[in-house]
Amino acid sequence: MKLNLEQEDLKLIAKDIAETLKPLFKSNKKNSNSDIVFDVKGLAEYLKVNKSWVYNQVHLKAVPYFKCGKYTRFKKSQIDKWIEQESIKPIPPLSLVNNRG
Repeated sequence: MKLNLEQEDLKLIAKDIAETLKPLFKSNKKNSNSDIVFDVKGLAEYLKVNKSWVYNQVHLKAVPYFKCGKYTRFKKSQIDKWIEQESIKPIPPLSLVNNRG
């Protein structure tokens, strides 16, 4: 059985395959980053803050962490989620104009 496909058909098939595979590549990329574990110094460098700030946030239980014996550790994936939750979303300029009424 032989198929005669036009170049446009091949492009559509390739595009469809690429779209189907795209989530698999994204999840692999996420998994490689989610395995990263920071110590206090590493998290301080990642967030560009002092180590004392990190220790204070751990004391307040304000940042996600886990203990590895006596050592405090932080999973990058959880820190990234925490950053996203703590982020203040900007108000679109148009909604400010509409609310002046």
